[in-house]
Amino acid sequence: MAEPVVRIPDAKVALSTASVYPESTATAFEMAGRLGYDGVEVMVWTDPVSQDIEALRRLSDYHHVPILAIHAPCLLITQRVWSTDPWTKLQRARSAAERLGASTVVVHPPFRWQRQYSRDFVSGIWRMADETDVRFAVENMYPWRYRDREVLAYAPDWDVTKDDYRHFTVDLSHTATARADAMSMVDRMGDRLGHVHLADGNGSAKDEHLVPGRGSQPCAELLERLARGSFDGHVVIEVNTRRAMSSAEREADLAEALAFTRLHLASSAGSGAASPAGPTAESRAPKPRVSHARPRIRRT
Repeated sequence: MAEPVVRIPDAKVALSTASVYPESTATAFEMAGRLGYDGVEVMVWTDPVSQDIEALRRLSDYHHVPILAIHAPCLLITQRVWSTDPWTKLQRARSAAERLGASTVVVHPPFRWQRQYSRDFVSGIWRMADETDVRFAVENMYPWRYRDREVLAYAPDWDVTKDDYRHFTVDLSHTATARADAMSMVDRMGDRLGHVHLADGNGSAKDEHLVPGRGSQPCAELLERLARGSFDGHVVIEVNTRRAMSSAEREADLAEALAFTRLHLASSAGSGAASPAGPTAESRAPKPRVSHARPRIRRT
């Protein structure tokens, strides 16, 4: 019997520029290059550099780090970034992706109070997707919670699989906050899963974005399934490092996240193929626990 070989899928592993906050977009390019990420996803937000196409191009060229995705400014704090009109934001995000060579624009579903935008969102996303080769990958969100109350803040729905989109982004920190079954959501996305935001969470009402392996989400299981299937998108590390005591500690977190991702994207070719929508029984079986202890940072 032939020995199984390790197969590494074509999926590229990128660093979200949001992962270095409160440091700058420029710092994210520097860290991504130094740590060996395949590229970056630019979170367009209040940092002026994140909004400047030519500045982003110069950073990409200088650090030899390609821009693989653009995250449109959909957050509460970015309501005035690139216009107050949400469709103009998406048009600018598409233009930025086309000019910078990015294959994907990540977009959140509208807030419920954006009534006209939410009413036309599904058809509008299809219309924009038909006008470009750039993927518009709509990201799953979560209900907002306050004490025992749940507020549905997104429309048509925080669970984007309830609507018809050409491409999806799955975010495992968001599935944790929603207390949703992440792998069942991936099943529903099927071959329309075009983009992954890899982070972890423990089901807190707060969107945690932990380093993969530090929470309860099936980060390893998802990566292993992607490796066995035909996934042709990007895996983006989008974690919260605000509590890091230093730039060195932040970098150690991002190095750990990258190592975790590359480890679990390596799949035994002898384990059998499975598409994102069709896991094998083996992929559901319990796996040995692997320690992903946080690296110790020596301070002088």
